[in-house]
Amino acid sequence: MHKWVPALIPTLVAGVFANQAIAGEINLKVNIPQINTAEYHRPYVAIWIEKPDQSVEKNLAVWYSQKKATNGDEGTKWLKDLRQWWRKSGRDQFMPLDGVSGATRPVGEQTLNFTEGKEPLGTLPAGEYNLVVEAAREKGNREMIRIPFTWPVQKIDRAKGVGQQELGDVILELKP
Repeated sequence: MHKWVPALIPTLVAGVFANQAIAGEINLKVNIPQINTAEYHRPYVAIWIEKPDQSVEKNLAVWYSQKKATNGDEGTKWLKDLRQWWRKSGRDQFMPLDGVSGATRPVGEQTLNFTEGKEPLGTLPAGEYNLVVEAAREKGNREMIRIPFTWPVQKIDRAKGVGQQELGDVILELKP
């Protein structure tokens, strides 16, 4: 072995690890409250990241009815009830969105995790953003919660939005 090889090994190892970016994480808890009503329907929910101008940067989740109706509709007809998401992004999407769309969720706390570099979050450019959660329910109401955040994250950070009707607490946790 050459005498310079042992001295080179720490430099090579440090170079390999220096090129590996630490992936940031977005962890989200969305509480769907129990609503006492004669006819309860699970809410449709859209979750996205928006830029300061309120344009959509990333769609993270869209929950809607997956049941086939007699007319062949799979619940997509009612996605336009998620008015803000529909106007900004939804009408331009072809459902289902791979890795984004899924069935409506039951009452209780729903947990979602997104890692930078993996879809649907992918690569999020540095900047100021809002995490937006919008919910609409048949024979119910509509509600939207916006939680501002900065990306990339330098330290663990938590923020909370509180719903009044269709959404309960929405907790956003960011990790570097």
